[in-house]
Order: sequence, then structure tokens, then C-alpha cells
Amino acid sequence: MEAVVAQGVRVAAGGWAAPGLPAQVATAFAPTAGTVCPTRPASPVWTANARSAAPAWYGSETRLMVVTVASGKGGTGKTLVATGLADVLSGEAGSNVQLVDCDVEEPNAHLFLRPQLHRSEEVTHPVPQVDLTQCTFCGRCAQVCEFHAIAVLSGKVMVFTEMCHGCGSCARQCPEGAITEVPELLGHLEFGRAGAIAFAHGRLEVGQALATPVIRQLKARALPRAASTAMSILDAPPGNACSVVETLRGSDYAILVTEPTPFGLHDLKLAVELARDALGLPVGVIINRDGMGDAGVESFCAAAGVPVLTRLPFDRRVARAYSEGQLWTRVLPEYRSQMLEVARAVRSLTEATS
Repeated sequence: MEAVVAQGVRVAAGGWAAPGLPAQVATAFAPTAGTVCPTRPASPVWTANARSAAPAWYGSETRLMVVTVASGKGGTGKTLVATGLADVLSGEAGSNVQLVDCDVEEPNAHLFLRPQLHRSEEVTHPVPQVDLTQCTFCGRCAQVCEFHAIAVLSGKVMVFTEMCHGCGSCARQCPEGAITEVPELLGHLEFGRAGAIAFAHGRLEVGQALATPVIRQLKARALPRAASTAMSILDAPPGNACSVVETLRGSDYAILVTEPTPFGLHDLKLAVELARDALGLPVGVIINRDGMGDAGVESFCAAAGVPVLTRLPFDRRVARAYSEGQLWTRVLPEYRSQMLEVARAVRSLTEATS
């Protein structure tokens, strides 16, 4: 098992920086000049070219192509596209493909691929534990907590672990050394194979709210470092929240799945704004259930310069196969060539923007 290696930051006078931490927490963390501080792998600040800013643990420039399948809303066919794309690529001679289900709150790609899972591991993060025999109730821990996860009352300290982001600021700033960090279970990762498809997914523990650390660890553990895999397909959570941002980070291309309805158009605009405008990723759109609704999505894509990769018709047979847990590209092989063309288009568009 490979582990993500923590990086060390040497602090110069006036030169402290804490990527990924809010300003208040970064200030609270600030050590004295000359100190070497280990830091957890933090997501970088993404520039116009997200790929150039990818964390070192994503591999070198020769690594595999990472394609994220996302959508601005749930129910548009995101997992349908991700599993279909993985299936048709796995049937190509010499093409190694991986599917990583990053929708850790409700993973469902395994229902269609039916992988044989052979390994699992826990995902934890550190939360504070207060020794009341040493605590003077000065309130410094609550003062430096950006996320209001700790409160100090008269003779009592309350820790709200579901709000804690594991930054460690409270433990570092406690003048009495009364706070230690203990691991709390966030979720599990599972790894296996579905025939020729390498498979991985995460599962958030019931009652936990922090999906992002689970997704970050899933990507770090699942994405190969060598270029032996032709493509890794990440099935993102629906919407545009932090978990989607974490899934998109480090990708080479974002496929945005939508439907030709006013609701689909509204959420597609948000997804394009996030993936292309904020994260700097090349994006393309797949219109699912084409033939229903209106032409709003087509008009938007033309005006915004977003390529439409393909249009999947409003086909009852696809819905039936999906509802029965069958892989639609095997039940309906006439769609295989269409999905292969999507894969070729994605690679071509990615190379053109590199």
C-alpha cells in the first residue's frame, strides 16, 4: 500500500503560507521562523491551467488521462455515461481503463459493473480530545477554530466532531497542551476489478458530513502513477458543491452530462462556470434524453463555445436496462460505437488544449 507522503514547509521570517487553510487558521498555525512543519497534502490553488497545478501525488506529466464525468444536477445520466464509457473502452484491444466512483455519499457504479472487491481501507481524520484536568478554559482553542467546532463554557469544553475539519489548529495553539488529536472514522475505500476494468469507490460513514476528505484519499489511493492505464474515469457526485470541486481537481477533461430541459440548462450553466471558468478545465457536454424538452441547451453550448460530444436519445430501452441494474452498452450494443467516438473526441480535445 502506498501512502501519500506529507510535504515539509520551511518557514522563513514573514513567509508563512498554508495552502488550503482559511486565513484565520493559517495565522493560528503560524510557527516561528526557521521551523520545518509537516503539512498534509493540500489541494492547490487552481490557475487557468488546472493540470499544471496538479498535486505531485497525481504523478508526472506522462501519467494517464483523467476524465471526470459530472453534472450540475442529479438524475441526468452521469453514472450511465461513466459506466458506459468504461465498458466500451475496456473492450478495446490494449486499452486499460479504470472507473473511480467519487460519489461517496451514494456510490452506485458498482451496481452496474458488479466488481469483485478484494481490498478495503478506512479513511479517518484527526479530531480534538480535551484533557479537562489540564485545561484552564482560556478559550484559545475556540478562538482559533475557523469552523466553530469547539466551544468553551464555564468548566466545560464541547467538541462538535461533525464540524471539525481536522486542521489541528486548536491542539497547536493550546497553551496548556491539553488537546490531543484522535482519529475519527469518516468512511471506507474499496478496490477491485470488473473484468478488464479497474474499480474503486468510497463510502461515507452514516452521520458524517465531510465527503471531501474521503474523495481526496480515494483519488490519491486509486489513481495509478504510471501511464499503463489509458484512461481513468471519475464519476463525480451531482451538483456543484465542494465534493464535486475535489473530484474535478487534477482532471484533464470534464464531461458534463445534461438534459434538454430548463432545469438541465440552469444547472449546466453552473457546472460550466465551475469546471471551465473556475478550475480551467476543458469541458464538453453530453445531452442525455435528446428529443424531449427544448433547444435551450443546444443554444447555450453554441453561444458559450462548449462542444456537444454526443446526444443520447430518449430511449425507453436504456431506462429499462438501467432500472434493472444492467450495463446498457452491453444490452444495447448499437450504442458502443457512439461512446467510443466520445472517448476519441475527449482525447483529441484534451491534446488540442494541452
